[in-house]
Amino acid sequence: MKPDNIIEVNSASMLYKVYKSRRKSLREAMFRSILKRDELIEVWALRDVSFDVKQGESLGVIGDNGAGKSTLCLLLSQIMEPTSGIVEVQGKVSALLTLGAGFQGDLTGRDNIFLNGVYLGFGIEDMRKKYKEIVEFAELAEFIDLPVRTYSNGMKARLAFSIAASIQPQILIIDELMGVGDIKFQKKSAVRMKELITESKALVVVSHSMPTIRDLCSRVVWLEKGEVRAQGPVEEIVSQYEAQ
Repeated sequence: MKPDNIIEVNSASMLYKVYKSRRKSLREAMFRSILKRDELIEVWALRDVSFDVKQGESLGVIGDNGAGKSTLCLLLSQIMEPTSGIVEVQGKVSALLTLGAGFQGDLTGRDNIFLNGVYLGFGIEDMRKKYKEIVEFAELAEFIDLPVRTYSNGMKARLAFSIAASIQPQILIIDELMGVGDIKFQKKSAVRMKELITESKALVVVSHSMPTIRDLCSRVVWLEKGEVRAQGPVEEIVSQYEAQ
């Protein structure tokens, strides 16, 4: 990895293998060989993707549904490894990949704050110090002792973002969460993310919202059918994307 890079992705590809069932009925499933009746399909979610992210840089990832954006986030978060190629990340990563991912629905918001803190490598005492800040930022004080399953999607998004933002990650990866919640919280979280860009090493934002990408990012990678169609300065690439 080059000394000034925080993230390096070199010729990364990701292959998923899935079975497409040809069975028509339960009877066929019971009396015929499943393996002979099922077809193995190979799906390349990413092919030969390369880019880097430097210290203090904010990278936007754009593209239509099915372009491979979420798979790329999983690789950057080191939740998955590429089928081929190299993904290197220098620093502690905090990822918001799915709304409320990691939340336990039957536990309260308070319990989930501490549980998520443990998942992220922080002790109970550390989370006690951060607890008030998290609840105040999420604006959920009156709901914090209710089970998370009773929360709306917007409330879950607010709590998830507040936890991630409070731990001051070196690298923050956000996948399609900033469009959730009310306008007031979106503006507040955007301000916080700009602070994180200054405080952290890098920020990666995946979004269908071009205003969000323009506001937060300095460079953009445009994915199309798993491949990099274009990458470069935010206004140049976003304008190309909008013009298609």
